[in-house]
Amino acid sequence: MMKPTFGKRILFFVLSDLFLSAATLYLAYALRFNFAIPSHFLDNFWRIYSVLVLFKIAAFFFFRIYFSSWRFFGLQDFKRLFYGHVAAYTAFVALFLAAREWFIPMPRSAIAIDFVLSMMVLGGLRISKRLVIESAGDREKKKCLIVGVTPRTSQIIKSALSGEIPYYPAAVIDTQGTMSGTYVENVKVYGMDRLAEVIEKEEAKAALIAQRFEPKELDELVEKLDALGVRELKMVSLLADRNEQLKDIAIEDLLARQPKDLDTKAIEKFVKGKTILVTGAGGSIGSEICRQVLKFGAARLVMVDNSEYNLYQIAEQMDPSRSVAKLVSVLDRKRLAQLFAKYRPQIVLHAAAYKHVPLCEENVEMAVENNILGVKNVIDLSIRYEVEKVVNISSDKAVRPTNVMGATKRVGELYAQNVPSEKTEIVSVRFGNVLGSSGSVVPKFREQIQKGGPVTVTHPEITRYFMLIPEACQLVLQAAAMAKGGELFILDMGEPVKIVDLAKKMIRLYGKEDEIDIEFTGLRPGEKLYEELLIDEAECKTRYESIYVAKSTHYDIDELNRDIDELLESDNKPEVLKRIVPEFMRREVDRLKKPGAEPDGREKSA
Repeated sequence: MMKPTFGKRILFFVLSDLFLSAATLYLAYALRFNFAIPSHFLDNFWRIYSVLVLFKIAAFFFFRIYFSSWRFFGLQDFKRLFYGHVAAYTAFVALFLAAREWFIPMPRSAIAIDFVLSMMVLGGLRISKRLVIESAGDREKKKCLIVGVTPRTSQIIKSALSGEIPYYPAAVIDTQGTMSGTYVENVKVYGMDRLAEVIEKEEAKAALIAQRFEPKELDELVEKLDALGVRELKMVSLLADRNEQLKDIAIEDLLARQPKDLDTKAIEKFVKGKTILVTGAGGSIGSEICRQVLKFGAARLVMVDNSEYNLYQIAEQMDPSRSVAKLVSVLDRKRLAQLFAKYRPQIVLHAAAYKHVPLCEENVEMAVENNILGVKNVIDLSIRYEVEKVVNISSDKAVRPTNVMGATKRVGELYAQNVPSEKTEIVSVRFGNVLGSSGSVVPKFREQIQKGGPVTVTHPEITRYFMLIPEACQLVLQAAAMAKGGELFILDMGEPVKIVDLAKKMIRLYGKEDEIDIEFTGLRPGEKLYEELLIDEAECKTRYESIYVAKSTHYDIDELNRDIDELLESDNKPEVLKRIVPEFMRREVDRLKKPGAEPDGREKSA
């Protein structure tokens, strides 16, 4: 009997409105006559009440007030309650004017008083449950700051007060300083200059970031909040249905850079309506390139990969009417040729490669074969089948390489620059590490932190360039769009990042500074302390600030082919690689410990 249902809720509110309307009308009479109501005015009290309450209930049903949830009664519901009252009392006044004799005697001013009382009492009943639940719930919620005054701010406060998220908004921080002293949904707004004071006063332990920040600004904000003891940080994203979603701040949010000169029109013109073949389509870079080319209007996408699982994953995300997945290795020249002959691609994007430095050092033969013979097969077949443009995706490790992977990528660049291309434009694009790619340091650190540490870093001074995968892939397509053939493009990777600082930031974002240590394990074979993108920065400007072009390196193609053949047959491949790439200085190192570190090689993360 006590279980709430839709019908029981309507019956409860109808009966409540009948009783409360009688009470407010009587109180209106009492107020009108200073609590000494003349007896003759009460003779037709119930007649007036009956007509008025009938109009109210009819209007409330019309405006669907009885269908509102008691638990979530809000501003929109209150507006409908007001409209219902206006309609009911207007109808009553109209009937009074038409049949005045039937209502006399009646204190007309009491009806106006009753309108106000009824709004207050009936509205108060409907919002009472929400107030009680929220007051009880607020005591259990974490006090938080909301950073940023935007349309999201109001929405997130409402979500917090309605119990949709486990936070209680104690204050709003205006980063611009223009709204300081005002209120948003009855929560006071303070300027950034009072941040420390507000955190101490309100004892806030969390912050919800409702404003978009540039990564550098966000990084500074995170550092400032952390120093003031606020370590639980969430980003607020507002979805299309106006529900809020809170997500943890990721390291990608702090390191992301949106290119200012991204030319989406040039990319669309380059891609739209074309048949595009992508090798390594299941990898981190290849799969994002597949998404981008379909987004920019490719007519057909041919996805090539030798990993069944990776190819399946990306194929499931693609439009089957515009894409096809082919399980083929770039080393299988015969089957690769069949694909070129069947689909006749106009653009080929070669992303297939072995990229993990230590694994390539342990498996030199496969690294050489896959990274050199693979690119050679793709370029040769592209020329044979008159592909308009081939893009060879290279690496910053090809600059003065100290490992087999970098040296093989440099050989691929040399072949792309010097092979007679006939009708085919062949270019290479070189960039550094991408955040979140398979086998990269960010997923590794994330997994180590989730397991409770330690987080392992090879060396305290090691630095790397980082770029988000979508950003890198868009710039690859943009560079390809302006290529004429033979260029080696280099993407601007921004400022290099110390890996140990990256590890510390990630540990801090997880709020585990006191729990997780950083352990230095020593440089691995072939690993550099510092990566480079350019050998000679002269003559490297293009019309886009984010893209440079390096000077070409001449290498007689007949000699290069002979050297590659010898390399593939050789039992000492590193030595032959050094002849092709004279700057290749293979580094084989023992594991190092940071000077001054604790005996077990550990350093506290703080």
